[in-house]
Amino acid sequence: MAEQPFELVVFGATSFVGQIICRYLTETHGVNGEVKWAAAGRSREKLEQVRTGLGDKARDLPLLTADANKPEELNELCRQTRVVLSTVGPYAFYGEPMVSACVENGTDYVDLTGEVQWIRAMLQKYETQARESGARIVHCCGFDSIPSDLGVHFLQQQAQTNFGAPCNRVKMRVKSMKGTFSGGTVASMLNVAQQAAKDKELRKVLADPYALCITDSVSRVRQPHVASAEYDPDFDLWLAPFVMGSINTRVVHRSNCITGGAYGPDFQYDEAVITGQGMKGRMGAYSMAAGLGGFMVSAAIKPTRWIMEKFFLPAPGEGPSPEAQDKGFFDIRFHGRTANGDEIRTKVTGDKDPGYGSTSKMISEAALCLAEETPREDKPGGFWTPATIFGDKLIRRLEARAGLTFEVQQRA
Repeated sequence: MAEQPFELVVFGATSFVGQIICRYLTETHGVNGEVKWAAAGRSREKLEQVRTGLGDKARDLPLLTADANKPEELNELCRQTRVVLSTVGPYAFYGEPMVSACVENGTDYVDLTGEVQWIRAMLQKYETQARESGARIVHCCGFDSIPSDLGVHFLQQQAQTNFGAPCNRVKMRVKSMKGTFSGGTVASMLNVAQQAAKDKELRKVLADPYALCITDSVSRVRQPHVASAEYDPDFDLWLAPFVMGSINTRVVHRSNCITGGAYGPDFQYDEAVITGQGMKGRMGAYSMAAGLGGFMVSAAIKPTRWIMEKFFLPAPGEGPSPEAQDKGFFDIRFHGRTANGDEIRTKVTGDKDPGYGSTSKMISEAALCLAEETPREDKPGGFWTPATIFGDKLIRRLEARAGLTFEVQQRA
């Protein structure tokens, strides 16, 4: 492949999260310095508005125009960069043309999708070609699913160091979180709920914890799943379902598949939200579970979905103010147990709103880690997860630049 002028191109730079990513890259890595990057989108006028909004530091930011519906323009964009960072969602509607162009040109790719059915479709359609062309495709590089995927990777590394064995049972619990879902994430969730309501085969895919392990041999074991209010004796707390668990658990299981079962052939993993202790925690768990269930039912029915979209939910392109992003955070806890009964507790925290502020930093550093620290000789073409292609390298970047922490709390 010829030398590309850019390490990274942000495709969808005019979207709400795309603008946050561009600001992070400008303030953290500069423009035309050691990191060569460009902003891309369909409208030159809107791209220029984004560049102007970034201030004097970005006055020389290169701008590229490309329409997601014009393969020749996407191919030309891909030939100019090592990595494409795509924010163009919902990906089930708009994402495939860029994946196809990256695979065809051997260009690396990262995105923010949390759409299991779309990832599975891309794996089935393009993984063989990606291996041949050398393109590394890494989905789920935002809040879903970097904290979960790298969080489990970190816990397993610590378990191996301390116990000489992986934890074959791992629990992730959201201790606290402040922030909002992006309009794109909401649109993706509504689309999945709508499609699943009328497609039995899709419901089967979404219910399969191994839905993304389509080409790798894996021992399938029954997986735990917090579907309603539930008491957790390991944490001594009440739990409610975690809406992102349906994608995060699939990504973690794919990481185990790709590594040939490094977490163990009988590995079990689930995610939930902590609601508290005693009666208050129990009532909070039932209330949260009922609310999530009501949301999914309402999203599947056309009239109530329209009301939700019209009056209650953020639209794609909408999001919180910079001040609200700065006030956001997340704190998630992990508990692991080996087959011999050794236990370890770890935590992952982020210092910004998970859906925007932290996500923009996570995907930016993932893209740069792919461009700068991940040789093709070590990680060849194909579809990877954040844990399997980045591992410790990305953890170091996230702790150094992106406000995340990965910590051991207890070993036993």
